[in-house]
Amino acid sequence: MPSSLDPLLAELEAAKDQFGRGAAGRIENVLQPISRSEFRDAKLLIRFHEALLFLRAFPPSAALVPKIENLLDNFHERVEKIRALGADMSVFDDFDTSGIAGTTMQDTLNFEAARWLARRIPRNVEIAWEDYDEERALGTTWPRFIPLLREDSDVEANIPWRRWLDAARGREPELEWFIRQFESLHVGDAQGQREDRARAELYDSLRIPLRWRLENLKLSRTRNWQRPRKLYLHDGPLITRKEVSLAEEFARPKPRWTRLPRRASEAVMQLIREVMVVRYRELYGTTLGDARSVVRAELGRGVVMYFWNLPPEWRLPLRAYVAGFTLKNGVPINYVEAIGLCEWMEVGFNTFYTYRQGETAWIYAQALRCLCALTGAKVISVYPYQIGQDNDEALDSGAFWFYRKLGFHSGNSELEQLAGREERKIAADPTHRTSRAVLKRLAEAHVLYDLRRDGSRGDDAKDAGAWHTFSTRNLAMRVNQRMAREFNGDAGRIREESVRRVSRTLHFNPSTWTEAERRSLEHWSLILALMALDSWDAEEKRELIQIIRSQSARDEMQYWRRTQRHARLRRELLRLGSQCPRGCPPGSCESSQQL
Repeated sequence: MPSSLDPLLAELEAAKDQFGRGAAGRIENVLQPISRSEFRDAKLLIRFHEALLFLRAFPPSAALVPKIENLLDNFHERVEKIRALGADMSVFDDFDTSGIAGTTMQDTLNFEAARWLARRIPRNVEIAWEDYDEERALGTTWPRFIPLLREDSDVEANIPWRRWLDAARGREPELEWFIRQFESLHVGDAQGQREDRARAELYDSLRIPLRWRLENLKLSRTRNWQRPRKLYLHDGPLITRKEVSLAEEFARPKPRWTRLPRRASEAVMQLIREVMVVRYRELYGTTLGDARSVVRAELGRGVVMYFWNLPPEWRLPLRAYVAGFTLKNGVPINYVEAIGLCEWMEVGFNTFYTYRQGETAWIYAQALRCLCALTGAKVISVYPYQIGQDNDEALDSGAFWFYRKLGFHSGNSELEQLAGREERKIAADPTHRTSRAVLKRLAEAHVLYDLRRDGSRGDDAKDAGAWHTFSTRNLAMRVNQRMAREFNGDAGRIREESVRRVSRTLHFNPSTWTEAERRSLEHWSLILALMALDSWDAEEKRELIQIIRSQSARDEMQYWRRTQRHARLRRELLRLGSQCPRGCPPGSCESSQQL
């Protein structure tokens, strides 16, 4: 039997599309009776929660904001009431609607995220041992910090792991003791930064499930918002996708950056970890971001974006990295990451479920403006996953057309022709809808937006399609093929020989470099050994050395921009990292050699 709350909630949800004159009054009239109602259905309560959060991010009037905030601040009481009524609480654990105050979450986190959470809410987090079924892994790890455990673990069955743990930890909480043992382990190659990575990998191999109670904590999705200095009020319709032109946005002046002081930067990194953990998301750059690099851009309409890089010890072998997120009137509404080399940049962008009807295209355009200004990138590439490859949600929403209508085109010529045919069908018949099968096909390749097609001239315009088939994975495959062919699959030998060859050819002694610089050299040498460096002139070699050393310097963006200025390196990376448009393996056909 339909609930009497259904029509009221539907009217509240419809407010997302009805901003303008009288919107605030209509919302107020609906909000009052809903607020006084007693919820007995968890799904209806979730709908109320999401509508409140949307209106907090996109308020039509200042008078509504304190009322919405009060409802959110006390929302955990509604959750506790329906729990007491025996409601099915599993619906609160959905990927898109998790993290509501008053609920409990459980997930297997990586070491850095687990350590952070254990210190952020120590009284509310515990190990979910009853859901752990990886006991064999404990026997390879726990003897490192529990004396004489091998007396059991090497020969016995049915080992009482918890009794061993309880005896070793005394009165210290399990997770706190567990994390501390991993922090003190000496593993890896005894070099400080690499040891951190080895500890993390060892912890991650155990796949320990953690459970945390949100109660009425500020880090819950329900309460994790801030009151900005000035609210942006939506007294008119929201900006739609058809009103957004990327060309016009990129023609605007570059965003103005504010580099944050250390305490404010640390608060930003704390916030993004909170934002992600209550949404069952772990992103490399949100877990491991470098607080020293945080910058802020205020972009209008209540939108503030933060971006940062990785610390030297956690950087990728070749590509540079930027992560960020958006606050809309103080509410976290999305996250973004960008990874790239030279002028090429892969971008992942995710607007949280609750806010996807809220000016997503315009906010996405601001994120791209910021990323291109920060990095100097000119070619924006979107992962196939974002448009539907192994992603049912993206297929259901027709994500390909979101990017297509903003000006992106397929990196695959056959798929570009397919998209063109679909566009002609839609033009001839506005009721035509692209089938799921076609959307799946269109999601088989990256889609790209090339800023240089918006009026650029010279060399940039000549090779506008050069990055369409580039991938660092292609570079890595070439290296591994060489390892199998010339070194009998020995990773240590290919690393050593490549470093010797490159340092000899570039005429420098790596023993005078720092450990971080030598680590960058080791990565880059694997690629550079595939190039004819002997033919490079002295200036090209000197600039290449600067690129390698700058990869481990404090400013990761300086490294990225250096790769853009080295024309010879860029050409070689494109040659080695691009594959035949027909999908042939790197270097296996004439066209892939010529690109």
